[in-house]
Amino acid sequence: MPALSLFRAFILNWVTDQNEPLEKHLEEMGEDADIEVTVLKFDASEPKAAIIVPLVHPGPFKNIGSSLLPSLLKKAYEKEFGCEASVPLGILGHELDLASQAQNHKIISQVITSARFEASGDLASPFVRSNDGFATASCQIFGDTAFLSFSLAPKTTEDLPQELGRIVTKEAKKYGLKTAVVVNTHNSINNVVDTEEHLVALQSAASKCLQEAISLMGKPFMVGAATAFPSEFTLKDGMGTGGITAIIVQVEKQKTAYIIIDGNNMISGLREKLLAALISLGFDGSEVFTTDTHAVSALVTGRRGYHPVGEVMDHDLLVRYIGEVARKAELKLDACKAGCIHFTVPKVRVIGEERLHAISMLVDKAIVKAKRIVAPLFGLEGLILLLLLLLF
Repeated sequence: MPALSLFRAFILNWVTDQNEPLEKHLEEMGEDADIEVTVLKFDASEPKAAIIVPLVHPGPFKNIGSSLLPSLLKKAYEKEFGCEASVPLGILGHELDLASQAQNHKIISQVITSARFEASGDLASPFVRSNDGFATASCQIFGDTAFLSFSLAPKTTEDLPQELGRIVTKEAKKYGLKTAVVVNTHNSINNVVDTEEHLVALQSAASKCLQEAISLMGKPFMVGAATAFPSEFTLKDGMGTGGITAIIVQVEKQKTAYIIIDGNNMISGLREKLLAALISLGFDGSEVFTTDTHAVSALVTGRRGYHPVGEVMDHDLLVRYIGEVARKAELKLDACKAGCIHFTVPKVRVIGEERLHAISMLVDKAIVKAKRIVAPLFGLEGLILLLLLLLF
């Protein structure tokens, strides 16, 4: 692939936010893959809330590929079904970034079509949590489906291997459940990534958590949901356009708050502060998630190229927003039934981590080449002129 052509497409996106030229290259370099999607929904007399987990990495950056998928999917589902939706991160890494907006719409269209089924599970277990060292697993069973999440907070909780999700789902079926919705909370980052060494502990915590949840008798449950869009927090601050969604589940006297923030991870220690605030509001076992949206990436300078949730945000203001949206969701509690469907979207164009790395190398080479040709002759002004010529 011509490096300068790719460089031009990259600059067009960088300066003008045009995504089509770069996505055209990604489509050409990508390959087809079958994408698994799970939808866990809650219905009262009308649709109440949904948790949608596509096995797609929401990247690579800005408005390219699947970076915007969490918010796009949330908005499309809410428009179609008239309820709140959330899109937490599945168990996977950068191996499955979508190549273009056309591929996003393939996923969204199939989710809307497949979600038209009747929810029938009328019992839920209480929310339970188990630990093995720094590994934390949380679980709640709805009907014949387990909803499981993982965290290593306050250590870094980054991308987790797909094999972990498969192992946990297999174990859930061993205990008589139909399926499991397994998600990565993606809720702590402290610059040290050591996920691999905790995989055995994560499996152990999940097993203990599943066993405890299954041992508890299912009860009728209620669900309420709401979303807030904090105007004070921008993409550059680390807040995606999906805002903050709260899904509240009440089983007998226990009220659990699931808080899903459209962002790319959060600073270490913030999860614990948010959980403490939720406890003070009367919510028992709760969990905080980020979607891992890369719509916030490549917008600011610095080593990461993005701000995790809480790095530049006012924490008191964030806590207030989360408290308000949780209270708003609580006021909407209704007796619900749960339903889950797992399906595959065939032949979706994806671009993997190796090819993304190759693209980065090509862009780097193009920048170096431009500097060598232009800078000695015309200096910085000439380099800027070259960029303008490439753009127009």
